[in-house]
Formats: sequence, C-alpha cells, structure tokens
Amino acid sequence: MDHLMNTYRRLPITFERGEGVWLWDTDGNKYLDALAGIAVTVLGHTNPVVTTAIQQQATKLLHTSNLYQIKNQMTLGDTLCRLTGLDQVFFCNSGAEAVEAALKLTRLYGHKKGIEFPQVVVMQNSFHGRTLATIAAGGNKKVQAGFEPLFPGFIRSPFNDIPALENIAENNNMIAAVLLEPVQGESGIQVPDEDYLTQVRALCDKNGWLMVLDEVQSGMGRTGTLFAYQAKNILPDILTVAKGLANGVPIGACLAKENVGALFQPGNHGSTFGGNPLACAAALATLKEMETLKLWENAKEQGNNLLKGLKEKLKGNPNVVAIRGKGLMIGIELDRACRDILNLGLAKRLLFSVTNETVIRLLPPLIINSEQVQMIIDILPEIIKEWHKSQQQ
Repeated sequence: MDHLMNTYRRLPITFERGEGVWLWDTDGNKYLDALAGIAVTVLGHTNPVVTTAIQQQATKLLHTSNLYQIKNQMTLGDTLCRLTGLDQVFFCNSGAEAVEAALKLTRLYGHKKGIEFPQVVVMQNSFHGRTLATIAAGGNKKVQAGFEPLFPGFIRSPFNDIPALENIAENNNMIAAVLLEPVQGESGIQVPDEDYLTQVRALCDKNGWLMVLDEVQSGMGRTGTLFAYQAKNILPDILTVAKGLANGVPIGACLAKENVGALFQPGNHGSTFGGNPLACAAALATLKEMETLKLWENAKEQGNNLLKGLKEKLKGNPNVVAIRGKGLMIGIELDRACRDILNLGLAKRLLFSVTNETVIRLLPPLIINSEQVQMIIDILPEIIKEWHKSQQQ
C-alpha cells in the first residue's frame, strides 16, 4: 500500500545520486538533468562547496528557533541585501511562504495608507504557490478548482499589458500593490516586452503602489542577471526568493525596502524553521559560489546558445507553436497536451518537465557547459519528433 497522498503524478523512476548536471537512477542509468529539481539545484548536484558547508554546520548546530539571534541568518540577510539593493529580509522555508509574507506586507501598507480593503493587482496565468492565498493570487483555474471560496483582495490583469494596468489605476483607488513574475514560469515561460518591468515600476511610483516581484523561479542567476529586475535598472519594493537560494536545502526569503519591511513588528509574522543555521549555511555557500563563478553570465551565454540551437533544429516543425526563453529558462510550446512526452525523455536519458499542459520546460543547472547544451539541442528535437509520430499511430 502506498501511504503517500496522491498529490503528484510521479514518473516511474527513482534517483540515487547526482553530480553536476548528471543524475543516476537506482539501476545505474545516467541522465542529463535539464530541470534542476524545477530551478533548484542551480550549482548542480552535490556541489562540493555547499556540501562542505552543510557538513560543517551539521556538526555544530541545526536549529535553535527565532527566539534567539542566529549568526548565519544575520550574515545571509546582509549578503542578500547587498546583492539585491533591498534593506530588510524575512526568512521562511519556501517560495509560497515568501509570497505569503509579501502579501501580508501589502495589507499592512494599504491599511497604513487608509485603504479599508487593500487590493493587489495580479497577473493572468501567474503562479505564486499553493497555499490558499497564493492560489488566489495565481491565475491558474485548475490549481484553484475545489478550493473556493478563494481568498479575496486580488484584481487580475493581463500579463505584459500596460494599458490594462493604467485602466485599473484610473478606476480603482483601493490598490496597494502589483504582484508579478518578471518571467512567468508555470504558464509556459512567458517573457514580457523589454520595457514592461520599467513601465510597471513607473506606474507603481505614480500611483503609490508597491511593486512586488516574485523571483522564486526567475531569480538566482537564471535569466542572465542575479535577479531578472537587475537587467532593467529598477528596484522593487518587495522581492520573493526561494528555489535555488540554497541549492536544494529548503529556504525562502521575502526582501523589502526599509519603509516597507519596517511595517512588520514582533507578532505580525513568524516561522519556526525559517532561516535556521543549516539552511542559511547552505544559502551562504550557494551565493558565494555563484558570485565567485559569476554563474548568471554562464546562464546568459548558454541560454542564448540553447535557445538559438533549438530554434534552428525545430525550425519548420509544424507541431512546434513557439520557442521562448530568457537565460536558462526556456519553453517549447507544442500544438497539443504533451505530458506523456516525459516518458520518452526518460528513455532518452534527458530530464525536463511539461508545464501549462503543452509546454516543454527547460531549467538546467547554471553550471551547464557548451557540450551539455549541445546534447540537449541534439536529443530534444528527436524526442519531440518521436512523440508526435506516436500520436499519429
């Protein structure tokens, strides 16, 4: 009897060990990991710097709780603020928790402005997590189904549509913030226009709204800068981070400008495990390694190579609707639902995911090299060709 709740459609495979961009299953078969645990293992598997940091910390102290000061947490907070340009940090355990913290800050901000029922503008087809508040903030009807009534206080706007935001501004005086992903991940790697984030920032400034960026998936070097907004020379009021922050050890962070972060007072928010010594040690090692290697530069270079190569190989394929990407965050949209293509991926020893029903998603470790990128370029089009052939039988 399987005692696990039926919350995942797991593939029939178990991995036993990993190294760099490679994983080995329990039968000893070797796979190229082009998913990185859904954008988590940014440094690859069993990175020696992170492994050593975890081992050393585990011999000293795992947990004390936030009733006491935690040296690693304070050091990590300093590091993140230096790297992001923001001023204060709240540590938690996941991306959804980081967004929850951000949403609570927007409520406090709205009430401080005298708004009785503060509202947050969110984007169609967005994804921010699976808690009751974050599924309400997200734009996926399937994720929301069965959990009604949805958490109130959200106004939905089309992604990458500045006129729609301007229309909301003209007709609603209860907006406290705008929440969005710089690149939408779960909806199929949707990349906005070059000036979109800059225009959103200007609209927020004009209307006194907070700009809240969810960089849980697009952050940690994945799109070619450490965080996607840094390519636009803007600064959000609130930033959420998780996934790749500790290369696989669970941790999340909600960062804010000082005037916003200061809205939290003792008792307003908390986390038992958030920012514990072990998780912070792993995150510090991850950030140090990422800075040392400047992995966002490799993500930009190899991401461009991967995108270009896939477009060339798949050019003219009638079953490919679009190929989109930013850095090492790439989606290939097919002309029909394609989840069963994952089994062909396993047969070809290439790991990726399918999101939004029809989009093959690639999120490889940021350490990937040119030879490994070429392997994806060579293998994936053959998988797509073979899959479509199977659909016609």
